[in-house]
Amino acid sequence: MDLFVSPQLTIPDSELGWRFSRSSGPGGQHVNTSDSRVELSWNVLDSRVLSDEQRQLLSDRLGPRLVQGALTVSSEEQRSQLRNREIARGKLVGLVASGLAPAGPPRRATKPTKGSKRRRLAAKGRRSDLKQQRRRPSQE
Repeated sequence: MDLFVSPQLTIPDSELGWRFSRSSGPGGQHVNTSDSRVELSWNVLDSRVLSDEQRQLLSDRLGPRLVQGALTVSSEEQRSQLRNREIARGKLVGLVASGLAPAGPPRRATKPTKGSKRRRLAAKGRRSDLKQQRRRPSQE
C-alpha cells in the first residue's frame, strides 16, 4: 500500500525499506519471540517521485535526520508489529509533510512594550532590594 503524503506526493512501497527487531519493554513471554520493533527507511536522494525542488527542500530541512540520504523512523511503542508499522508510517508522513510545507511568514521585528519594560525594571528593583537585605548591617 503506497504512502500518501499529500496530493502532490505519494511514496510507492517499492521505495520503502522495512527492518524488524526485538523490542525492549513489557511483553512477558511474547517479548523474546517476536520482532515487534519497526524501522522504516526512505531514501530521499534516490527517490523517483520527488522533483528536484522537493528533494532540495527536504535535504535542507531534514538534513540532520538524513543518513546517507535516507530518512529513517522507528517505532516500538506497541507490542504488535502491525500497530508499530502504522505508527512508523504516520511518523514518516508527518516528517515529509512538515519538510515540504511552505515556509511561514517572516517574523516582523517588534520592540518591547512600555508595560513589559516597566515590569522588568520593577522585578529587577525587587530582586535588588532582596539582595540588599541579605547584607550585614553597617557598623553605624
